Amino acid sequence: MITPAKNTTTSKTHTDDTSGARPEWTAANRIVVKLGSALLTNNENGALQTKWLASLLDDVAALKKAGKEVVLVSSGAIALGRQALGLPPGALSLEESQASAATGQISLAHAYRELSAARGLTAAQILLTVGDTEVRRRYLNARETIHTLLRLGALPVVNENDTVATNEIRYGDNDRLSARVASMVEADCLVLLSDIDGLYTAPPAIDKTARHIDVVREITPEIMAMAGDAGTALSRGGMRTKIEAAKVALGAGTHMVITSGKIQSPLRALATGAKATWFLASSDPVTARKRWLSGQLEPKGAIIVDAGAENALRDGKSLLPAGVADVTGTFERGDAVTIMAADGRELGRGLIAYNHEDALQIMGKKSQEIPAILGFEGRAELIHRDFLAMTRT
Repeated sequence: MITPAKNTTTSKTHTDDTSGARPEWTAANRIVVKLGSALLTNNENGALQTKWLASLLDDVAALKKAGKEVVLVSSGAIALGRQALGLPPGALSLEESQASAATGQISLAHAYRELSAARGLTAAQILLTVGDTEVRRRYLNARETIHTLLRLGALPVVNENDTVATNEIRYGDNDRLSARVASMVEADCLVLLSDIDGLYTAPPAIDKTARHIDVVREITPEIMAMAGDAGTALSRGGMRTKIEAAKVALGAGTHMVITSGKIQSPLRALATGAKATWFLASSDPVTARKRWLSGQLEPKGAIIVDAGAENALRDGKSLLPAGVADVTGTFERGDAVTIMAADGRELGRGLIAYNHEDALQIMGKKSQEIPAILGFEGRAELIHRDFLAMTRT
């Protein structure tokens, strides 16, 4: 379902709208913001757009002061690095791209550190590859790192690790990477700052009758057609990858918005009703994750619990080792397992925080005993309630 621009139906997302932000923005507590090389660097000489980045970090500081958590997904390393290395314009070889990324990453990290510190923010750099968001153990490690940084009040700055990624195992664009990151950290909202203020019914630079779309509630074939197929002018402008990102975000229960980043303080503009296209998720991240858990994952084992644990789970509590009577199957940390009652009834499914060997050792034990048993400080919960979907009875 789509909502066209104001001249065909109701709309409240234009820049002349002074009524303020959409509720999806004001209610968002965890926000991922993607910014690309075209916004961060000067197209003519590849230099960093320091004034623009400073204005964005002003916005981030204001959001954090308001109690929001923010993660940035940033491009720019290759563009900065090729300038420093004196590489000529045009396509780079894989090796040249990797060398440029290695060089530019230093400048980019320094800029984030200095500009963030001037606003009372502590920036932290995280470099990811495709494998870090697809291999379960690496996914969990990356996720926990970002969650810990947010808990400590830092500003995570994520980028694809172009120094080691090859053409066959890289995203190639930060739209899709940012959607994976938003899903990973259960973000409420993903912001794609672009050189265009949203989705149009046709490329506006080519078709003067193209209409701006304010709201998208479902990624339909019609929406995909508006984004363009591979090789079209619109696809080269990056809209296709943004719609692909929207699929991932909406599936994870995260709202997504495309808006122009070609202005100073683009997030403040979004908060005051800037023109944009909003992709609205039908559920929140927790609900979407539990739906995924209950219906789309193949369990690797089973956890049999006692009556006390069953009652606690029904009350919305996490599963602690003390309530576990038996463990079956072979699984690793982060795998899906079935939770069973002693009489064989399936109670639910969840993602387990320990592998099967460790789970066997700590079952029936109190959480404070875990370090002495396993030799490391593990999680208090065997399955946290946020990663548990109970079977309806």
